[in-house]
Amino acid sequence: MKTKVLFLMLIGILGSISVSAQRGVRIGYIDTEYILQNVPEYQEATAQLDEKVQKWKLEIEQKLNEIDARKELLNNESVLLTKELYEERMEDIQFDEKAILDYQQKRFGPNGDLMIQKRQLMQPVQDQIFSAVQEIAASRQYDFIFDKSADVVMLYSADRFDISELVIRSITRSAKRTQAESRAERRAAENEDIVPEINLELEAREAAAQAKRDERLKEVEARQLAQQQRRDSLKQAADERRQKILDERAKAKAERDSIANQGKENAAGSSSASANAGKTREEILEERRQAKLKEREERKKELEERRKKILEEREKTKNEREEQTKKSDSIPQTENKDN
Repeated sequence: MKTKVLFLMLIGILGSISVSAQRGVRIGYIDTEYILQNVPEYQEATAQLDEKVQKWKLEIEQKLNEIDARKELLNNESVLLTKELYEERMEDIQFDEKAILDYQQKRFGPNGDLMIQKRQLMQPVQDQIFSAVQEIAASRQYDFIFDKSADVVMLYSADRFDISELVIRSITRSAKRTQAESRAERRAAENEDIVPEINLELEAREAAAQAKRDERLKEVEARQLAQQQRRDSLKQAADERRQKILDERAKAKAERDSIANQGKENAAGSSSASANAGKTREEILEERRQAKLKEREERKKELEERRKKILEEREKTKNEREEQTKKSDSIPQTENKDN
């Protein structure tokens, strides 16, 4: 009995082999890249994803430029800051820089949003391509169908074996049937953004990381507030010291001016000091300036009078010399007459 069964099975196998040999092996191939380029839905979604990617890149670039500007500003101000303030500000900059790099990894990392959404875009189209290939292979009795854009090395492939157009027409028909059957769902899908894949473990990790980042951000804000308050107090103390130094310098200058004018205005100085007690610093400086201008004018007038007196003395001396010369010239003439 067993021998008969084996004999019948062998006959069936040989028969199927002979039938396949008579009709030949049917082989086809597809070009996935060409198919994707001719699927409108995939191209629209890819364009939207490219816009998002450009926005993410621009956002990250702007934030990194801000970090570079903050570093350059801190380096320029390092000579004016204490070591503690410099390290605190550098720590804040490094924290913000790490946050930006983490955001960049979240968007463009191996498990980032870009890879997730690319997989989400590819998966439906890949499923459609697979279904279309299965349908075509079954209806046209293909034995093998390869993907030209995959890792399979195809040194040569004739165009008559390319069934990419058949796959595109099959996907288009399926899309039209879906649109005709559920237009409301189609409109809702067009208005929806690309929905990320749901990963509870990943979401839990991201939530924990976000909580840590929020806690860290609160600590940084509290520390920045404390630093700002301390800087304000230090600035106020520095302003008070500076104002005190200016007042002491003004007082010392006033004392020096008072000592310099003590010989001329001893009595007037005491009365002026008592009068200046209720005046402002600007009024006192203005009075001193006016006094200096008056003193300068008096000195100029005195010099002018001295100059005038010297010129008069020179003129008088000149006249006396001329008279003496005339007298000396007249004396010899008189002696000649006597002789």
